Amino acid sequence: MQKTFMMSWSGGKDSALAYYRAVMGGNVPVVLFTMFEPDGVRSRSHGLPLEVMEAQAERMGLPLVIGKADWAGYEEEFIRQLKSFKAQGIEMGVYGDIDLDDHLQWVLKVSAEADMEASHPLWQEPRKDLLLELVRAGFKAVITVVDATRMDAAFLGREFTEGLIGELEAIGIDPCGEEGEFHTVVIDGPIFVEAVPVEFGDKVINGNYHMLDVKLQTKE
Repeated sequence: MQKTFMMSWSGGKDSALAYYRAVMGGNVPVVLFTMFEPDGVRSRSHGLPLEVMEAQAERMGLPLVIGKADWAGYEEEFIRQLKSFKAQGIEMGVYGDIDLDDHLQWVLKVSAEADMEASHPLWQEPRKDLLLELVRAGFKAVITVVDATRMDAAFLGREFTEGLIGELEAIGIDPCGEEGEFHTVVIDGPIFVEAVPVEFGDKVINGNYHMLDVKLQTKE
């Protein structure tokens, strides 16, 4: 039975594929939801600027709702937003987790607090199979953050291809980045009416993390 849903949206490959599967399964998207830093400038999970995520949402034909919190207030704010979505009649939340049980348990906990169903379309499927599905479906995902203690910052700016998947595997890096080795931004694919017009700027270093500055292209 089709259901209306809120997408827990990171702007990266896993949430994009989970969203795609939820829609292809006949469910109806209503809103994208992303947690941001307290100042509302960048997303907590992937460090993407608000304008880029709004451009993604616009090309998906959906509103973007953001929560703002530091880590201490993160769970409380997340539950508050879920309760708001529930009050609007949205039936479930869709999440891009693959196989990390602590993530699953946290989502189930906060969803129960809001009396909202949680759906994990990618759960416990082979990581490589999911990546191949993403690439073959026509998604364009670019690596924008790497943990330099676990992989070379030279991977910044690389687009996901079957070749890159093999390259990461060959050097012992999980090509899904499920443990936080890297993050991506999705800039094209079947969920968008057109590509998201981004440009990649300078590399920024924040502790162990090396990040590409992601901006919307400026119009001439």
